[in-house]
Amino acid sequence: MSPYMLASLPVFSFLLTYFLVPPLARRMSRRGIVGEDIHKLDRPKIPEMCGLSLWPSTLIPLIFLSLLDPPRAHFYLALFSAVVVAGCIGVRDDLKPLNPKVKPALTAAAGIPILLLSAYSPSPHLPFIGGTRLTIVYPFLVLIALAVTSNAVNMMDVFNGVMPGTCAIVTFTAFITLLVLRRTTEAALPLILLGGLLAFYLFNRYPARVFAGDSGSLFVGAALGSIAIIGRIEIVMIVALMPHIMNAYYGLSSIGRLYERREVEERPTVMLPDGRIDATKFRGAPITLTRLILAQGPLDEKAVARFMAALTAASCLLAVLTIFLIPGMVR
Repeated sequence: MSPYMLASLPVFSFLLTYFLVPPLARRMSRRGIVGEDIHKLDRPKIPEMCGLSLWPSTLIPLIFLSLLDPPRAHFYLALFSAVVVAGCIGVRDDLKPLNPKVKPALTAAAGIPILLLSAYSPSPHLPFIGGTRLTIVYPFLVLIALAVTSNAVNMMDVFNGVMPGTCAIVTFTAFITLLVLRRTTEAALPLILLGGLLAFYLFNRYPARVFAGDSGSLFVGAALGSIAIIGRIEIVMIVALMPHIMNAYYGLSSIGRLYERREVEERPTVMLPDGRIDATKFRGAPITLTRLILAQGPLDEKAVARFMAALTAASCLLAVLTIFLIPGMVR
């Protein structure tokens, strides 16, 4: 794929998302699809489900690339189908909340198109070991991976700008990794997502004017998982997404079951009269990445978001370095 084509993909997705968000936000507001920004003292109502703006900016380039490059169309169509499945589950959850035990199982189904289109290699490369062959086990890992990445990104979407900001860092890391590995065709996939995330960040950053909703966060999480599998950079993406994965793991393990944020009575944070956020002292509240960050003292929302971005950037740096620990991966 030519450098000009690669450069045009994020520009297109950025512009399309940028111009889609305002009318979509107005439509959601008129229909009463709004969420309460609980980390503000006045708790403003913010338009929800605006992550739908990321759909056309991701899907249209994928259709275009599949027509332009028929021999590799199955890669583009696999990503297309996976994110649509996850996104539709997100739409359903936004409009009528799903059972927390059902939601992960449904998001795992986003991996089925990748399997049906054979857009994967059952030979992941591991640090210090090199290539492996997991012919029987790998298809099950694909389903698990899509469920994990989709829901981990969803659970990280708690502060203004955190979801698109951290995921943009991870997406850029995937692009750099694929360039280093000289997989220019696969490198187009994260670039498409990157442009849309950067545009959406402008509206979702503090103070947020829109919320992504599950229709956006599950869509993005499934895209990241799919890029990891299709691009054959599974270990790199696991390391890059470690803050998201650990946030989900700590939350679930501390509660001891699958749960939705809306059904937990005691939140991991509390708002102080001066507008800062502090960790709750209630032992029964879930342990999350935010709660761990605030263990040293209260911070304002922008500082928490910066801390999460810094953690993600550090993980992504380690992720890039990981490829040099895998024998035979960098040629």
